[in-house]
Amino acid sequence: MAKTSTTTQGLRAAIERSGYYPALVAEAVEAAVGGEPVRSYLVHQETTFDQNEVRRHVTVLVLTGNRFIVSHTDEQAADSTSPTPYATTSTESVKLGRISSVVVSRVVANPEQYKPGTLPREVVLTIGWGAVSRIDLEPAACGDPNCDADHGYTGNSTADDLSLRVSEAGDGPETVRQALAFAQAISEATADLAR
Repeated sequence: MAKTSTTTQGLRAAIERSGYYPALVAEAVEAAVGGEPVRSYLVHQETTFDQNEVRRHVTVLVLTGNRFIVSHTDEQAADSTSPTPYATTSTESVKLGRISSVVVSRVVANPEQYKPGTLPREVVLTIGWGAVSRIDLEPAACGDPNCDADHGYTGNSTADDLSLRVSEAGDGPETVRQALAFAQAISEATADLAR
C-alpha cells in the first residue's frame, strides 16, 4: 500500500502476516480505501473443512473517516468453470451514516471472577447497514393448549450484513484485542455521526 501512516502500515503487515494471498488481498483493500487514511482495521483468516477439502477465507475490515470497508477473499478448487484453483475477492464500501447497528458479544470464562480489562474468550462482532436482513419465522400460538386455530406466523427480522467471530483459542489473543479495538472504533465513529 502506498500510504505511509502507521495504521496503514499495520494493516499491510497484518494482511501479510495472515499469509493468505497477501498481494491479492492488499491490492483489493488498497483500491477500496483509495486515498483515505485508515483509522482502524481487523484482518481475520478462517479455515473451514468442507467434506474432504480445506478452504481458507480472509475478511479484512477497514474504518476510514467516512467509510466502512469490507473485503472478503475465498479460495476455490478447480471446477467445471476453471481447470485451476482460483480465488475470488470482493470489497464493499459503506458510508458510516448507513450503519444502523454495531453489536459486540463477548464470551468470558468464570464471569463471577471477571476483572475489568480481562480479555474475553471470544468476541462476535455483528455490523448491520441494511443490505442483508434475516427473517426467522415460526408458527404463532395462543395460550390455550386445546386451540387448533391458525394464528399465522411470528418472528424477527435481524440486520445481518456482517458477523465475524474471533476466539482466543482459534485466532490468538492479539486478534481478539484487535477485534475489540475495531468494534470500539466503529462504535465511536457511528456515535459521532449521531450527535
